[in-house]
Amino acid sequence: MRLSSLLIFGSTFTSAAILSLVAASFSADWIEENSRRSVMYNLHQQGMSWSKVHTEGLRVFITGVAPTEADRFKAISAAGQVVDAARVIDNMQVEASAEIGPPRFSVEILRNDSGIQLIGLIPENANRTMIRDKLEDLEGAPAITDFLEAATYAAPEGWAPAVNFALSALDLLPRAKISVEAGRVAVTATSDSPAQRRELENDLRRRAPASVEVVLNITAPRPVITPFTLRFVIDETGPRFDACSAESAESRKRILDSAIAAGLEGPATCTIGLGVPTPTWSDAAEIAIKGLSTLGGGSVTFSDADITLIAQSGTEQALFDRVVGEMETSLPDVFALHSTLPVEIETENTIPEFTATLSPEGLLQLRGRLQSDIARDTTESYAQARFGSGATHMAARLDDTLPMTWSVRVMAGLDALSHLHNGVLRVTPDTLSVSGTTGDPDANAEISRILAEKLSQTDHFSIDVSYVETLDPIAQLPTPEECEAEITAIAEAEKLVFEPGSGTLDASAAPIIDKIAEVLRDCGQIRLEIQGHTDSQGREEMNQALSQTRAQSVLNALAERRLLTSTFTAKGYGESQPIADNDTEEGREANRRIAFVLIRPEPVAEEPTTLEAQEANSETGEATPQNTGDGDDSGAGAQTSPEATEAAPDAEEETVDATSGAADPQGETAPQEGDATETQETSDDAAN
Repeated sequence: MRLSSLLIFGSTFTSAAILSLVAASFSADWIEENSRRSVMYNLHQQGMSWSKVHTEGLRVFITGVAPTEADRFKAISAAGQVVDAARVIDNMQVEASAEIGPPRFSVEILRNDSGIQLIGLIPENANRTMIRDKLEDLEGAPAITDFLEAATYAAPEGWAPAVNFALSALDLLPRAKISVEAGRVAVTATSDSPAQRRELENDLRRRAPASVEVVLNITAPRPVITPFTLRFVIDETGPRFDACSAESAESRKRILDSAIAAGLEGPATCTIGLGVPTPTWSDAAEIAIKGLSTLGGGSVTFSDADITLIAQSGTEQALFDRVVGEMETSLPDVFALHSTLPVEIETENTIPEFTATLSPEGLLQLRGRLQSDIARDTTESYAQARFGSGATHMAARLDDTLPMTWSVRVMAGLDALSHLHNGVLRVTPDTLSVSGTTGDPDANAEISRILAEKLSQTDHFSIDVSYVETLDPIAQLPTPEECEAEITAIAEAEKLVFEPGSGTLDASAAPIIDKIAEVLRDCGQIRLEIQGHTDSQGREEMNQALSQTRAQSVLNALAERRLLTSTFTAKGYGESQPIADNDTEEGREANRRIAFVLIRPEPVAEEPTTLEAQEANSETGEATPQNTGDGDDSGAGAQTSPEATEAAPDAEEETVDATSGAADPQGETAPQEGDATETQETSDDAAN
C-alpha cells in the first residue's frame, strides 16, 4: 500500500515535468516565429524586400545584400522597432560600390620675374620630363618650382593638346597665369599696351588647336609714365595741353578744371597712369596752370618734380616776379621751380640754326650748323638709325662757336621728329621747335616727355604737332560693324549658290567668296560664326547635317584663300531658325541660307585702383574692401565662342568739353555677347 502511493506520487510529478518541458518548447518556437514574422513584415512594409530574417532563441538575425550602407542601417533600425535592439544581429552585406572615377586633372602655371611654378594634379602617364624640358628651354631659362602631384589614372581625352598649347603660350607671356584642364586652357596675363594685347590675343588664337577651348583674359593696365609729364601752353592760338598726366580720376578732373578756368576751350585729354612722383601732383599742377594764366602766356612743363616756367616775351618784370614768388611759396616742398623771362636781344641778321625736314615719303634732309666733324658723324649715324640710311641726306656745315649743348638738343629733336609722319625740327641758340603731322594721337605727349627728359631746364622748346586721323593706321582699320556693312552690301548684290541637294559650293560662288575674303582680310581677327540654315523639307537630321556641311564648305573656301580662320567657326542650325514661311517656295528659298554672324564679346568691368576706391568710398561713407578676389572672366573657347577680351579702356583718358566742363570718358563700350547680326543671307539654287 505504501509503495503504490509513492509510485503514484512520482508518476504525477514526472508527468508534470514532461508536460512543462513540452509547453516551454512550444512557447519558445512560437516566440521565435512571431518575432521573425513581425520583423519581416516591418522590413517589407518599409520597402526592404531584399532583407531576410531568421531567429535563434531570442536573437533575430538579419541577412541579405543591402543596396547601400544607408539601407543597411535603416534595416537595423526597422528591426529595433519590433524587438529589443539588443536582440538584433546584423549579418547583412552591402552591394559593391561603383568603380571610383578618375580625379579632375588640372595644372596651374604661374610665371613671373622670379621663375615658373607648377601646381596641380597630372596623370601618372603624363610626360613630366617633357614639360620641364620645354619650360627650361624658354628664353632666360627661368627657375622652375615643381609642386605637381600624379595619380595612377590614364590621361583624359584632350589633356595632351591642352598642355602643349599652354607650354607654347608661355613663349609669348613673361608674366601670366595659365590654368590647364583636359580640352581647356584659361590664360590670365597683362600687356604693356592695347596694341600689344591685340597682338597677343591674335597669336594665341592662331596657336590654339581646334580641340582646345581657350579663355583669354589679357588686360592692358594703366601705363607707366616716365618721366611723369605735364606741359601747358598759352600762346597766340590759345591755351592747350601738349602733354597731361594724372594719377587718378580725381586728379585728372582737378587738372582739367584748372585748365578750363585758364581759358582752355574744346576737348582735352589727360592720361591716367602709374609713376606719379608725389601725391601732391594735382596741387602743383593747379598752382602752375593758374600762375601761367595770370602771366597771360608762355609755357609750364613738369618733368616728375621739376617744373620749368617760361613766360611770354614782353611780360612785365614786376608781374613775373610776383607770380613766380607766389608759386614758389605755394608749391609743395618736393617740387623745384625754374622760371625764365625771355629778354629780347638785338641779334645779327644771321642766326645759327639746325633744321631737319622729314617728308611724307620718309626722306630726311639735315641742314644748318653742327659743332664738329664728330658731332656731324654722330648726328648722321643717329639719323640713319632712326629714319633709314637710304632716306637720310646730310648737308650741315661746321660751326665751332655753337653752344656746348647744341649736339644734345639736336639729338633730342631728332628723337622727337621720329614720332611724326612728316615735319620740321628747328634748333636755334634760344629755342628748339618741332612741328608737323602725325597719325599717333599720343605723339604730342610722347614728344613732350622726350624733350622734358633730355633737355635742361634752361632749354626752351615748343611743339606744334597736329593729329591727322587718315595717318593713323589703327583708326583706318575697319571696325567689325563696318565689315558687317560691307559684307551685307556684297550679299545684297550677289547670291552664293550650292550644288543641288549638296554641301558643295557652285562654281559661280567663287568670285563672291573672293570678295568676302578681301573684306575679311582687312578686318583682322574678328570673331565670326558661319551659320548654315535649311528649310523644313526632308528629315530634320538630314537638314541638320546638310546645314553643317554647307557652313563648313564656306569656311574651307575662305581658308583656301589664305585667310586666318582660327577665330571663325562653322555651325549648322538645320531648319531650327527659319526667317520666312516654309509653306511657300519663296519662304523656303529664303530659309536656305548661309549667315555670317559677328560674335561680340562681353564687357569686362575695370577694377578701380586702391586710390580711386578710397575716394569713391569716402564719398559714400563705405569702407574700402581689403580683398577683391580674382574674378573669373567669363570668356569662351577660341574655337567655340568669344572671349571676353575687349575690356574697359586700358590707358584711361578722358575728353573734356571745356565749354560745358562735362566729362565724357573715351573708349568704346563693348557690345553684349550674343548680339549677333546676320550680315549675309545667301540662297541655294535647289531645295534641301
